[in-house]
Amino acid sequence: MAASCVRGVCRGRRVRWSFAVRSAPLSVSVRAPLHSPPAAADSLLSSLHRRGVLKECFPEGAAQHELPRLLESGPQTVYCGFDPTADSLHAGNLLAIIGLLHFRSAGHNVLAVIGGATAQIGDPSGKLKERERLTADTAETNGRSIAESLWRIFTHHELLFCPEPARLGTAAVLNNAGWYRDWRAVDFLSEMGRHFRMGTLLSRHSVQARLRSAEGMSLSEFSYQLFQAYDFYHLHLRHGCRVQLGGSDQLGNLMTGHDFIHKMTGDEVYGLTVPLVTTSMGDKLGKTAGNAVWLNRDKTSPFELYQYFLRLPDTTVESYLKLFTFLPLAEVEKVMEQQRQDPGKRTAHKRLAAEVTKLVHGKEGLESAKRCTNALYNSSTEALEQMDDAELKELFREAPFQEFFLEPGTTVLDACRRAEAIPEGPRGYRMITDGGVWFNHQRASNPEQVMVPGQHILSNGLSLIRVGKKNFYILKWLSL
Repeated sequence: MAASCVRGVCRGRRVRWSFAVRSAPLSVSVRAPLHSPPAAADSLLSSLHRRGVLKECFPEGAAQHELPRLLESGPQTVYCGFDPTADSLHAGNLLAIIGLLHFRSAGHNVLAVIGGATAQIGDPSGKLKERERLTADTAETNGRSIAESLWRIFTHHELLFCPEPARLGTAAVLNNAGWYRDWRAVDFLSEMGRHFRMGTLLSRHSVQARLRSAEGMSLSEFSYQLFQAYDFYHLHLRHGCRVQLGGSDQLGNLMTGHDFIHKMTGDEVYGLTVPLVTTSMGDKLGKTAGNAVWLNRDKTSPFELYQYFLRLPDTTVESYLKLFTFLPLAEVEKVMEQQRQDPGKRTAHKRLAAEVTKLVHGKEGLESAKRCTNALYNSSTEALEQMDDAELKELFREAPFQEFFLEPGTTVLDACRRAEAIPEGPRGYRMITDGGVWFNHQRASNPEQVMVPGQHILSNGLSLIRVGKKNFYILKWLSL
């Protein structure tokens, strides 16, 4: 059964979008290192290899001969899967999305597959214990949110990063729940299960690691690679898909899909992996590791995303410019030379943060991130006045946000007490007189001073109170 899709238009092409979910990270079975294609052709693969976007290729030798010829022969279809185990993707998934966008920019068609069905089984790759069971309702809800996020990023890429959008391939977001809905378990095992060999499945690194663990491995987890292999097979039959892209911990599952399709059809298909995104300490980025930088604004604001990339160590910024931006390599080298000449300006970090934020959140998101940066770190009153309520709440997530009617004669002391920013009585009064209270980045040392528009109250009707170094309170003043 084909997945049901919501149709949209992207760059004048018909773009198929369906809602539900699939997985990006999978197994760890490092096989052939990716070899650069022949120097005679500056192909897409060699370009991605130089950027560091590609890590491995399966089957061995394909990156040198068969796959480059296939990609140069005409538009191909490439897919990558994403798990809806949360309601947002994170920075660890972003590199796989960027990989798809590179293929689309080269004129190839891309499929982002959300695992509404397979997420309920649970991918064991890289996990020390079995995932918590995901209900069908949760998978559907999360999948809708992730589909919207993928749509947003695809659109930003097309509008902001593609000088020749007419050369783009098509894009679709599908849900594998659509093609499993009419399968019965007995029929699936009878028709498809007989084509998988237990010895091969047991040899996968992800399986071996779990079998050696204290918890072991459940049958549902063990079956995950069968379903991912069938996904590839289904997409090959319905969409002519011959290339699967995934994280480097997915290679074992890519190999299973390759073997299954070859047995069923005799066709040659290919698997490409992108490197896992890790912290400076070598930890994998993601929700399980507890260090996720989310791609949805309600979980990680544009300002927080911008700051994450802005604060990367100097030793990683060049590689991240190659991985996470679409800047030509010559432009990357130019930016790095500017950084080397004046490291204090952090030119490379700012360019990286801007490019990533613009891709994920668009121009408006980047402008918001810069406003928040100026407001917080440059003590810019002008930036504060340009911010709306939502931006202030994003910037000061832990700060109480309250609305009050502005009564005539309201003093600094009145405002602080309404906000519960200071204690009652003489101690709170002294905190103001001692210079411990700030309004809109300006020290307010007179408790009896009547609130002055333009000083204590910004033109957008807001007051940002800071007590001490880190305690913020936001007041929204309503006219009587």
